[in-house]
Amino acid sequence: MIAKNFEAIRVQIAEAATRSGRNAEDVTLIAVSKTHSPETILEAVDAGQLLFGENRVQEARSKMPLLPSRLRWHLIGHLQSNKIRQALPAFERLHGIDTLELARDVNRVAGELGLFPKVFLEVNVAGESSKFGFKPEALRTAMEELLTLDRVCIDGLMTIPPFATEPEASRCYFAALRELRDRLAQEFRAPLPELSMGMSGDFGVAIEEGATFVRVGTALFGERRGKAWKPVASEMD
Repeated sequence: MIAKNFEAIRVQIAEAATRSGRNAEDVTLIAVSKTHSPETILEAVDAGQLLFGENRVQEARSKMPLLPSRLRWHLIGHLQSNKIRQALPAFERLHGIDTLELARDVNRVAGELGLFPKVFLEVNVAGESSKFGFKPEALRTAMEELLTLDRVCIDGLMTIPPFATEPEASRCYFAALRELRDRLAQEFRAPLPELSMGMSGDFGVAIEEGATFVRVGTALFGERRGKAWKPVASEMD
């Protein structure tokens, strides 16, 4: 099933890229593997997927030793300050830098560890009280200091739009993130090439609006488990 789903997603990515005059190679699929077991992840690996996204640092770190070392990992969930030291060596990119204070903490710990983490700045485009992220104007205010952080490499912006049953309902939020990225890049003369936006229900629209990373879980793996995956005792021996 996963192999079939993976191929269908690849086709949808290519079709969305073509509709927007882009190359499918410019869009990277992140397989959202939160709550799924290493065995399930291996099915996706067998289908050809090597990049996975996890929401929780501890869950991801439990899975990583049980899976091939060639896999790549992104942290796509909210990063707590007390998990920074664990997260930085484990993940290729962090998608949820949502406050200036968190960015400062990441920069400080990265200096202590000798790392240069790649990050996305999370933007709460819709202003939802239930979601993390910079408000657009607050990000503009913080941008000058963010760009002075000497260890943090800002790749671009990330957003999660409000829940909607129709993909088209998300288009305005994806377009707003792209437009914000373009304004910030011009105003601060900073390359911000990446846009992390789009999930299982709306990644086609996100690609049409400029997404370079899409985060797809349910469409690949099916409905996720209700709880975080934990290794059984035998797997830890």
